[in-house]
Amino acid sequence: MAGRERVGPPTLEEVAALAGVGRGTVSRVVNNAPGVKEATRLLVQQAIDRLGYVPNRAARALAASRADAVALVIPESTRRFFAEPFFSDIVHGVGAALADADVQLLLTLVRGDKERQRFVQYARAGRVDGVLLVSVHDDEPLPDMLAEVEVPTVLSGRRRGDESVSYVDSDNAGGARAAVRHLVATGRRRIATIAGPADMYGARCRLRGYREEVRAAFGEADPALTAFGDFTEESGRRATRELLARCPDLDAVFAASDVMAAGALHELRAAGRRVPRDVAVVGFDDSQVARHTDPPLTTVRQPVEEMGREMARVLLEAVGAEGAAAWRHVVLRTELVVRASG
Repeated sequence: MAGRERVGPPTLEEVAALAGVGRGTVSRVVNNAPGVKEATRLLVQQAIDRLGYVPNRAARALAASRADAVALVIPESTRRFFAEPFFSDIVHGVGAALADADVQLLLTLVRGDKERQRFVQYARAGRVDGVLLVSVHDDEPLPDMLAEVEVPTVLSGRRRGDESVSYVDSDNAGGARAAVRHLVATGRRRIATIAGPADMYGARCRLRGYREEVRAAFGEADPALTAFGDFTEESGRRATRELLARCPDLDAVFAASDVMAAGALHELRAAGRRVPRDVAVVGFDDSQVARHTDPPLTTVRQPVEEMGREMARVLLEAVGAEGAAAWRHVVLRTELVVRASG
């Protein structure tokens, strides 16, 4: 055979190149997951057979070695991690589920390419049995990097509608629709929204739910009534100032997180607007923040601790499976909690 001799076993990337598909498609076929056309599945299987590709996880199963540890990875800044109650609630739920299974939890913040590469090597070396990944943006490559080295991974939320990794999410669009429906039912007519980051699928779903319900009630949503934040309180304040400048007649604000809603309350008070008499405010999460604002926030409750527990359960099932485990996609219900803010 001409050319250089192979060094090491064939990789998932080589299978993808030979089959003419993405590595995510190969991973779907290897994991026997749905969503792959039969013709594509056949191409991938032929490439696997031709190269003699064997998933790394099968070799690890033969060795029967386990680290009895799981990594919870958050690709966000330290400042955001400590500022948002969402993260502490996730950690609490994950920790409770893993404690029952006698598995150690390792918390890791990944804030750049160097830390990302270092963590993948750490996981690939068998230091952890699997990874729980929280707060993923559209361009986050870590799930695909972990899939390539065959490390079981579960996301909190997802990067896109056809996510190719196991995830546990909440009904973001449905929760937003419920929030706007409530505001319409209480007589609000100029309903603004503070949307989350445009590069996060969950935030886009909440924006979509807002627009769908506004359209159902009043026709197409006014673009001037939408401002964007990044889930921080300061971004909620800034977005509220923008909305008031553009639409001084607004009578309600739906914020895509409780923390941004708290920023909205601050700016509305500074502008002399009474809540809820002049402007109603609804948040999203039902975090501790919602119960301690003045007035307490009406909000959409997503079961964050339950999400954490379910993520851990899904991951432990994948770690304990013989051979490749099929991906699992879990979406939990949300619920509107009515308090004094609107």
